[in-house]
This record gives sequence, structure tokens and C-alpha cells, in this order.
Amino acid sequence: MTLIKSISGIRGTIGGKAGDGLTPIDIVKFTAAYGSWVINKTQNKKIVLGRDARISGEMVNNLVIGTLQGLGIEVIDLGLSTTPTVEIAVPLEKAGGGIILTASHNPKQWNALKLLNEDGEFISDANGKEVLEIAENADFAFADVNELGKVVANDTYLQKHIDIILALPLVDVEAIKKANFKIAIDCVNSSGGIFIPALLKALGVQTVYELYCEPNGEFPHNPEPLPENLTEIAKVVQEKRADLGIVVDPDVDRLCFVNEDGTMFGEEYTLVAVADYILKNTVGNTVSNLSSTRALRDVTEKAGGVYNASAVGEVNVVNQMKATNAIIGGEGNGGIIYPELHYGRDALVGIALFLSHLAKAGTSISLLRSTYPQYHISKNKITLTPEMDIDALLIKVQEKYKNEKTSTIDGLKIDFANEWVHLRRSNTEPIIRIYSEAENETVAEGLANKIISDIKEILQLN
Repeated sequence: MTLIKSISGIRGTIGGKAGDGLTPIDIVKFTAAYGSWVINKTQNKKIVLGRDARISGEMVNNLVIGTLQGLGIEVIDLGLSTTPTVEIAVPLEKAGGGIILTASHNPKQWNALKLLNEDGEFISDANGKEVLEIAENADFAFADVNELGKVVANDTYLQKHIDIILALPLVDVEAIKKANFKIAIDCVNSSGGIFIPALLKALGVQTVYELYCEPNGEFPHNPEPLPENLTEIAKVVQEKRADLGIVVDPDVDRLCFVNEDGTMFGEEYTLVAVADYILKNTVGNTVSNLSSTRALRDVTEKAGGVYNASAVGEVNVVNQMKATNAIIGGEGNGGIIYPELHYGRDALVGIALFLSHLAKAGTSISLLRSTYPQYHISKNKITLTPEMDIDALLIKVQEKYKNEKTSTIDGLKIDFANEWVHLRRSNTEPIIRIYSEAENETVAEGLANKIISDIKEILQLN
């Protein structure tokens, strides 16, 4: 059993004892803390709620609604929804905040409370600490019987989200219709199975091959959209002679593509391609996190813009985007943040912009991919054990590479002349992530293995 309290929200495995997993007691405690924080901060007693389709969703949803009602808060329940849809709904509903019930890419035994502020953006680290302090001290008081909150079911935001996307100047519906794309989709049996077909239909895509679009929470494969988990859609793309494949994670904030020959476009290049399209139409700056490909920097500078890197975590990317007036940003895990719509990772707007780009390019998706700088990222991880002193470990690795350019904004990033490696503690899992990038797979893997070997050597010496 695991319970993780971080900048990414309250995340844990379902079951076990209170405090060791995401149990009903923990759900009530953290919901009460967050609801109290919203009331104290905004004097607004309205919160938007939505969830992905994972099996525990209904149970968690019921507990969250009851707790918020008990605080005297009105709940706008979107039901099965997506993370970006809830983010859009919060300001439109003039709510004090929002909660998305999703563990994102984690397997089905996980669930989480993702917490939003009144702007529909993830709460800051400082705000998150305030919520955790309220929870720790049980510093909340419930409403009297005559002041209990009401629940309003609202299923209009699927269409509202799509309508807002269609109205964006750079979303070219006519070009997409004219391209007559044949598209295969894998929505991992979550809420993307409702939202992605509806979006594609609105964009004029006539031929859609649906794979795992029943929102029953029975994930047919590991829901993280990585190449090793996408073998089935790759086969469907080839068998159906589709123009491309589209894959989203359970809460539809990550997006990746499959080329027409069944190879992977690369989740790192989702943002690169969308940014390229935006930059071709608007001069401006971009942001991604320290663990994302250098290709975004290259594309941005070629277009006359300035690239900046942030610490990992959506809220950190958003803060850096605001600070540098970036017109597009996101994360190399397939997360697109387009401020003209909202400051949140949004696979739906990513699909619309990417298809506009591909349609106007008039080429195949694999040829489009070949126009971008060729880098390879190796993504590895080491599982943490209780006795590991991660901070001390990273200091020793930094010392070993003191003659190279390093950054400690978020863990440790070492920049070599033609490649880099980034080591950081995960916000969402009990692991250290080790990402390395170079101009080919062999060098990237070799660099990652060298760093992993260094870590093992340091641990053995201790």
C-alpha cells in the first residue's frame, strides 16, 4: 500500500490501513482539508468535480461529494470527464476550485485527488502545504444540517470543451476535413473513450478505428502511453492502413501518436510538433521541463523565439510559461499546454492542433517526424528503499561530474556537450527517474547505464 502527498495531489493505492493507502478515511480527511482551504482562501463555496473511469472512481467520487456537502459546499459534478475539462469548467462555473479524481498514468489499483485553484490550475506547492497542514491538524468544521451543500450534475462540458477548441484560430477544421484522415485511437477504457471520438467527429474525421474506448476502468494494458504498451494500436494502424494512431492516458492530459507504419512518433515529439505549428503562425517563446527533449529548444530558436526550462511538474511549467510569456509549452510526456485555451495539459487541444498541422503539411506523419532534430531519450528508474538518502546521493553524483554544467533546480541535471542526464525523485511514485538524451539510442542508453552504475557504486560504498 502506498500514499503519496505531493505537488501532484494526494495519490495512493486503494485499500489497506488508513495512512498507508488511499482509504476512505484518507479520502475524507484530505477532501475536508482541501474544501476548508478553498472556503478560507476564496470565500467561495462551490467546487467542480470530475473523474476518469477507473474502477475505484465511483467509490472515491461518493466520498468526496459527501465530504464537500458536509462542509456546506455546492458540488458541480461533471461525472466521467477529463483533467483538462475540469480545469476549463472551474472558472466558467465561477467556482472556488476543482478536484479531478484520477491517478493519471498509474495502474488501476491507484487513484488520486488532483487539486485545482479558482483559476482551474493546479494549486501551488505552498498552497499544497497549507492543505496538508489543515489535514494533519484536522482543522476543519462541518456545516449544520440546514447549510449542507447541494450537488448539481452537469454533463454539458464535453461539448463546451470541444466548442472552445473548434473556435481557436489555429484549429483548422476545414483542412482536417479535406485531409480525410483515417485514425486509430486507444483510450485505455477510460474517459477518453467518450471524449476523443466526439472531438474527432467534430473535427470532421469520418473514419475512426476505436480500440479500448469503453469507459469501464478495466485497463487492457499499462495505461502509461509508452511504446512497450502500444503494440496493439500499432498493429491496428498497419492492418487498417490508417494515417496515424492517437493514444491518451486515463485522464486525457497526455497525448502520443503512432506513425502510419506502426512506429512511434515519440511522446517527446508531441510537444515539439505542436510547438512547431504554433511557432510557424506566431512568433513567441516556449517552455518545457528539464527532462524534456532538446528538440523543442532547437525548433524554438530556429523560429526566432526563446526556450526556457522549468522544474518537472505541470505547475512549475505553467509558472515558467507565465514568467516568460510563452505561447506554447508542456512536458515531454506528451503534455501540451496552450495558454490561448487554458494553462493545463490538454490532449484534446493537442489533437486538434496536431491534426491541423499535419493536414496543412500535406505529408505523412512519419515524414513530418523526420523534419525535426533527431534525439533519443532513454527513460530509466530506480525503485527507492526507505534507507536511501536521495539528497546525499545526488550531491555525490554532482561531485563526480563537477567539471560539467549542472543544475539543481529539480534533482540534478548534468549537461554535457552533446547530451544530458537528469536525475530526480518522482512526484507520483516511490522511484528516482533517470532520463538521458543524446543524438542516438546507443549513446543515450550508454550514458544512462553509466549514471546507474555510478549510483550503485556510491550506494555500495555507503
